[in-house]
Amino acid sequence: MTQAIAAFGTLLQLGNGASPEVFVNIAEVTEIGGPDLSLDTVDVTAHESPGHWEEVVPTILRSGEVTLALNFVPAGATHGYSTGLLRDMVARIKRNYKLVFPNIGATTWSFAAYVVKFSTKEPVADKLGADVSLKITGQPSLA
Repeated sequence: MTQAIAAFGTLLQLGNGASPEVFVNIAEVTEIGGPDLSLDTVDVTAHESPGHWEEVVPTILRSGEVTLALNFVPAGATHGYSTGLLRDMVARIKRNYKLVFPNIGATTWSFAAYVVKFSTKEPVADKLGADVSLKITGQPSLA
């Protein structure tokens, strides 16, 4: 019987590029979405396709994006312009990331990605926040 798992405790970690690579948790993450994995198809329907139903063949696997919402810490080591995600976007730095799920055994998905969006939020009556998007490049490891 399958049991649901609470998402609380899921971690998104970023690597430092060293050998061996060391991963640290991205601080103050409040929500993680993705990756948005998908499979492209091409229509191969012909006049003789059985029952007049469309037929497709699979083509390219798409890695999609990982999105995250943050309690933004402008000078934080994993957020800011000098060492964090914002710097990586501006400098076009590809990094290795790990998405660590909170299940028994801590299932981990690993991927390389670029920061492609960093959008801050400064509401008068709420916390300082940011929305970040990571575009995966290459084949992720979904072990």
